[in-house]
Amino acid sequence: MATDRLSTMFAALADPTRRAILARLATGETTVAELAKPFRISGPAVSKHLKVLERAGLITRGREAQWRPCKIEPGALKVVDDWLDRYRRFWEASFDRLDEYLRDVQAAEKPRSRQRQSRRSADTR
Repeated sequence: MATDRLSTMFAALADPTRRAILARLATGETTVAELAKPFRISGPAVSKHLKVLERAGLITRGREAQWRPCKIEPGALKVVDDWLDRYRRFWEASFDRLDEYLRDVQAAEKPRSRQRQSRRSADTR
């Protein structure tokens, strides 16, 4: 069964090493050797992570003589952002309704609080 593009991207983004690689590539194109420096993993392991990111369409790798530059494909993340945006709008609307409900409850509570305070001050006289 073929995996849809969004699932492939989320699977690639699930790994913290791959997210760190993407974060580094967001600052600019670089080589595999440079990408491997901050990690305590082998070069072949970094290459495997890069293949996963490349299959997901999140990065591209080039070949210029001995130099193998990698760069992020920012447009690819738009697919993820569009999917998340639906849920972002849902939760924002839900929180707005909750805020409105809480304001209504608080407004209804204010007259009751005033009545209690009036009774207490009358009882103490």
